[in-house]
Amino acid sequence: MCRIFSAQTADRYAYQTRSIRLGGHATSIRLEAAFWDILEEIALLQGVTLGRFLSKLHDEVLEFQEETMNFTSLLRCACLTYLSDVRGQEEDCERVRRDAVQAFHTAAE
Repeated sequence: MCRIFSAQTADRYAYQTRSIRLGGHATSIRLEAAFWDILEEIALLQGVTLGRFLSKLHDEVLEFQEETMNFTSLLRCACLTYLSDVRGQEEDCERVRRDAVQAFHTAAE
């Protein structure tokens, strides 16, 4: 088996539970540390706090789908999408930044 997978330190895949507010309600989300790191990176790219990013993402999911079936799974898939489609692609990173400025500026008004 490939050591890049099996030799990871346990703290990378250990669960972390964080309390956040989504739609005005306090909740907890439990994800592996590696996913929290990626979500923090995405929020930083967009120039907002992690809490604000997660809240906005949750609101947008509700707009598109009217409910969030499994928000934790959506977050994991968002991380995978970011890693495969955005990170390292300067043009895509810039588009994410522009979209975030518009989305978060509009939300503040």
